[in-house]
Amino acid sequence: MDPTKRSTPEPPDAPGAAEPATGGDRAEAAGIPAAAALLAGSVLLSRVIGFVREGLLAYQVGASADADAYYAAFQLPDMLNYFLAGGALSTAFLPLYAKLRAGDEAGAERLLATVLGTLGLLAVSATIAMWLGAENLIALQFPSFDPEKQALTVQLTRIVLPAQIFFVIGGVIQASLLARGRFAAAALAPLVYNGCIVLGGFALAPEIGVAGFSWGALAGAVLGPFAIPWLDARRRVQIRVRVAPRDPQFLRYLVIAAPLMFGLTLLTVDEWYDRYFGGLLEDGAIAVLVFARRLMAAPVAVVGQAIGQAAMPALANLWAAGRVAELDRVLGLTLRAALALGILAAAATVALAAPLVELVYHRGAFTAVDAVRVTWLLTIFSAAVPAWVAQQIAVRGFYARGQTWRPMLLGTGFALGAIPIYLVFGWRYGVEGLAGAGVVAMTGNALATLGYARWLHGGPAIGPIFVSGLRAVGIGVGAGIAAHAATRGRTGTLGALIDLGIGGGVFAAVAGLGIALLGDAALRSMVSGLGRRFGSRRAGR
Repeated sequence: MDPTKRSTPEPPDAPGAAEPATGGDRAEAAGIPAAAALLAGSVLLSRVIGFVREGLLAYQVGASADADAYYAAFQLPDMLNYFLAGGALSTAFLPLYAKLRAGDEAGAERLLATVLGTLGLLAVSATIAMWLGAENLIALQFPSFDPEKQALTVQLTRIVLPAQIFFVIGGVIQASLLARGRFAAAALAPLVYNGCIVLGGFALAPEIGVAGFSWGALAGAVLGPFAIPWLDARRRVQIRVRVAPRDPQFLRYLVIAAPLMFGLTLLTVDEWYDRYFGGLLEDGAIAVLVFARRLMAAPVAVVGQAIGQAAMPALANLWAAGRVAELDRVLGLTLRAALALGILAAAATVALAAPLVELVYHRGAFTAVDAVRVTWLLTIFSAAVPAWVAQQIAVRGFYARGQTWRPMLLGTGFALGAIPIYLVFGWRYGVEGLAGAGVVAMTGNALATLGYARWLHGGPAIGPIFVSGLRAVGIGVGAGIAAHAATRGRTGTLGALIDLGIGGGVFAAVAGLGIALLGDAALRSMVSGLGRRFGSRRAGR
């Protein structure tokens, strides 16, 4: 079923909205929780597998130089993926593809074949070039690494670099599925990817060290992000490969994708900055930053990534149909609900930071000192969760219109302008300063994006979004205090599970009561929509 076609009614807008929602945007907005529930469940399960992966890595190597090298080895592959727009293919490709499908199915399939062939060839060529030049590129990016650490980083980089070919090609195929309202491949692919990394670390790391995780990442990219979308699409889409860089529709795609290839946003470079500036600090600095960031990324992905990915096809379809006012209204409703959920997720993460770190990391080579440090970093990182969520939703109002240059120019300005903040904060306050710099920069970026969208498009309305956020702050503070008071600082895996179970249950109960009493219509609608979706899936099983 196409989730954008569901007709579950949307409750009336909360006080402060400009006008009541129309039937059209109710249908579009009501479809978003259905897709978001599927993707959120996938992301949540993927993050659980990811925590197993990070816990296994922490157990085997701790916050050590080897862990630094492993995480640093993803710098070049991540940059390659970014500059090929691999991480944002649905953003660049989906609106154009959806618009072509509305009137020219053959033209849409030709565009798919051209992007697959041309972008795939570029990915292969760039991978070979980076593989050959890995020594010099690693030395340039991490000059403070000693020769042994640099050599290990080069080795691991060369293992994971080819994975980007499969991410890029699979991302194009997956975007064609999203345009058809098919989200299953997007939900399943990250589970396979993370599962392969765990298997690689478990089976290979005892023999070959941290490289076992890298080989798992390569296998996961082939089997997850590439193979799963291809298997789903080959029964519905004609998968062909066509290399035609001068094709008019491909050039249109490049115009949309170019800002995503060459621009910078804090959603990506914040982690690059942590790796680079963390590499200038003591051994283990990159590792503790990444360990904390991985935990922070879970609520960001479950809320921001899942809702944003679910909303994008609905927003693109509204734009393709010329329903601009409804697009802004659906975007506003989605932003209000997502921001509120992001605030609640941040409050829960802060309240339960200590047992989370205890459960995921504290064993083996990962010491009690490491646990305290990562817990404090996680608390700082969590303050940026609402901004991360709001930014991921807000930019989709631009992308659905085929506008990528404007938000990317704004984002690039913030990304470059934030460098002195990271430099000064990192120099003065170490890893805690780098985490704080990310909070300051991302919050400013999200506020600027919302303001720019309002000024440029006339929507969404800003007032109701901030009212929803303030209500969520009140709910989150109360639930967070209650949850933190319910934990007892128990140690060990069992103790951490008990604290998380009790604290999480208390947070859910208090937050649920708060949503019923203080939450606005947008938040209650999203929560009830997610609940109905999860409930129907359980009943079906």
